[in-house]
Amino acid sequence: MEIQDHSFGKHYLVEFIGCPSRRIAYIDDIREVFLEAARLSGATILESYFHQFEPQGVTGMIFIAESHFSIHTWPESGYAAFDILTCGAMAPEKAIDHLKQALQAARVEVRVFTRGFNDL
Repeated sequence: MEIQDHSFGKHYLVEFIGCPSRRIAYIDDIREVFLEAARLSGATILESYFHQFEPQGVTGMIFIAESHFSIHTWPESGYAAFDILTCGAMAPEKAIDHLKQALQAARVEVRVFTRGFNDL
């Protein structure tokens, strides 16, 4: 019996650790950096939404033809959680590298998962 692979894409879970609080606290700083990361990766941007928390912190989502980008920041801890789900031809590593530099992260941890299933 042949096993059929139904892989639909890769899901990148990225931890940006040790970011200066001022780099991840406010929507105006995050929005442009995040949209540029999507553009650099070759993603096809469809729509975006960002929300400013009080007194600080941002959550944001970019809907792309290839799936999505999302980010959530905790400036008080110098931490930002980022993910990319992609089912198309793009370069997520370029987005990750751009964000590492822009957010001035001291450390980055990346986990990659294949999304999909196998028929048995």
